[in-house]
Amino acid sequence: MAIGRTLRNLHRAIAPIIILPLMVTILTGVSYRLGKSWFGLSRDQVHWLMVVHEGEYLGSWLEPVYVLLNGLGALFMLSTGIGIFWSTFRPKKPAPKVEKPEEAPED
Repeated sequence: MAIGRTLRNLHRAIAPIIILPLMVTILTGVSYRLGKSWFGLSRDQVHWLMVVHEGEYLGSWLEPVYVLLNGLGALFMLSTGIGIFWSTFRPKKPAPKVEKPEEAPED
């Protein structure tokens, strides 16, 4: 049970940090694809979404760092989430029986 608790604490601590860049990446990626496919927008009209999606606005030095941290954050959240899920369905060990000391017969 200690592993499950540790995973929950790590997941809970890291999630607020990871959620913003991950949501930006998801929303801009989906918006780009839907804008082009469903709404018939040209590549030039939605290119700014790809700039945000890929982190190009951060410059050539920070862009790969952003992509790397975003990917590692997603993998971390996925792995801890799976670990938490599995720990909830693991059979619990029965509590050991505590034997009561036998009382000495009274004279």
